[in-house]
Amino acid sequence: MRRAVIIAFAVALGACSGNGAIPTTTTQTTTSHLLTEAPTTPTAPSPFPVVVTAGNGPVRIPSEPHAIVSLSPTATEMLFAIDAGDQVVAVDDQSNYPTDAPVTDLTGLSPNVEAIAGYEPDLVVISFDPGDLVPSLDTLGIPVLLEPAATTLDDVYEQIEQLGEATGHADAAARVIADMKDRISETYSKAEPGDELTYYFELDSTYFSVTSSTFIGELLAPLGLRNIADPADPDGYGYPQLSSEFIIGADPDLILLADTVCCGQNKDTVAARPAWDSLDAVTKGNIVSLNDDFASRWGPRVVDLLEAVGAAAREARHQ
Repeated sequence: MRRAVIIAFAVALGACSGNGAIPTTTTQTTTSHLLTEAPTTPTAPSPFPVVVTAGNGPVRIPSEPHAIVSLSPTATEMLFAIDAGDQVVAVDDQSNYPTDAPVTDLTGLSPNVEAIAGYEPDLVVISFDPGDLVPSLDTLGIPVLLEPAATTLDDVYEQIEQLGEATGHADAAARVIADMKDRISETYSKAEPGDELTYYFELDSTYFSVTSSTFIGELLAPLGLRNIADPADPDGYGYPQLSSEFIIGADPDLILLADTVCCGQNKDTVAARPAWDSLDAVTKGNIVSLNDDFASRWGPRVVDLLEAVGAAAREARHQ
């Protein structure tokens, strides 16, 4: 940022000598002194142009972007978390957080190059490329960062760092990462030794779930939890559809609901399912209501999910 240093001074005419003469020499000396001593503010060198290596390889960003388009709800959350929200001019129709994000009818699932270009972006962030989006934007001279679904926490940190570099908010990105690491470390440190608890993670009311091989599964494993869905996924897909009978037979200690918004699920609806009222998690009240977005996004709010499940696990162990 360039800062202009403005020096203002006034000379009181005829106020410094008994005969009314203007002390020209003194005035010139004072003026010279003021100019010599005027404070200056150093201008920090710009980090741009910068090359950021994302999922689509090295991307050169010539100058600080001021018209960012995000076609990824996760990237949108990350951008606002690192204080780059003022630079975002448009986000996709699924980016519902934070609430002041500039939501449009753009879609990240079947992106329209002309619609994106209509916002005159100087940076586009995506999590999915149907095959021709990146080269099409490259042809238009629009830098694009591909930030695909994370499989580990290190992936999350790396993407936040990349967005920080790309937007001129590297320091803010570092602070977000440090805060996440501190909270995650604290949550894991509170995990109490003892018998391993089992859990069922519900993605929707048709019993689609996640296994330990997924990002969510790996996030929860250090809490001393065992996923009941693992045996139902011999091919390692990661997102098996279970049956009511399978879940009842596994009798999980915790039921984690990530379909509270989409499908209106809660403790009461779960207890009303046929034969579910006999499950330990239901009778003991160990049902955790989570925001649906936690299951599909890998931004800073994954820490909220981890803390909620960690607290529920500690409570269940003390029952």
